[in-house]
Amino acid sequence: MTGTAISGRYWEIDAARGIAVVTMILFHAVFDLNYFGIVTVTVATGFWRMLAYATASTFIFLVGLSLTISYARSSRRLDAQALRRKYLKRGATIFGYGLVVTAATYLFLPSGYIVFGILHFIGIAVIIAPFFIRFEEANLLFGVAALFAGYVTNAITGPWPLLWLGIHPSSFTSLDYVPLLPWFGLVLFGIYFGKKFYPEGTRGFSVKIAEPGAARPLAFLGRHSLFIYFLHQPIILAAIFLLSNA
Repeated sequence: MTGTAISGRYWEIDAARGIAVVTMILFHAVFDLNYFGIVTVTVATGFWRMLAYATASTFIFLVGLSLTISYARSSRRLDAQALRRKYLKRGATIFGYGLVVTAATYLFLPSGYIVFGILHFIGIAVIIAPFFIRFEEANLLFGVAALFAGYVTNAITGPWPLLWLGIHPSSFTSLDYVPLLPWFGLVLFGIYFGKKFYPEGTRGFSVKIAEPGAARPLAFLGRHSLFIYFLHQPIILAAIFLLSNA
């Protein structure tokens, strides 16, 4: 089966995002249990740290891949100026959601509140990524360069206004920190693979079945990942509170 999905979405992309949703919930549950002293788990290194990196990497890679599909479809009916406005508005909206997270964590977890987390990053990435859509293999090189630059900026201390770039004060701590470098490199990889495997916004490879039954729960989670992102932490914290006071 090739071509455009009837629903406008591709189940394999939603299912991949759904897997990341599951691992996100699992990691945050373990992180919260450790943070509040319910159990002792090392989350800063080892398996759990790698799981956190893999989860974030999946979400961010899929930002680039999904954007190529959306951009290709939108470009058929919108001119260049309208396209810029669309992704500026979308990115600003997601960044605004990030500011909500900043405010909430500042109120309830001021010692490690989120200044520039994954939603802030995705918002900025959605705004600037369309400028890279026109590139092909060059996005692989740009992506590698962004990853390398991230290792450089991570070793540099600097003022707070450069947090978004990956440069931060030596005393900086945050529960979630996803700077443009190196993470934008994964968006560029996603753009490259999106254009390669979903040219012009259509699936460029054959899939024998429309959607496996086993993938449906994951695809559902993937389609509602933003809503789940906001909802899962309050549920986890409420469950921990109830269990610890039972």
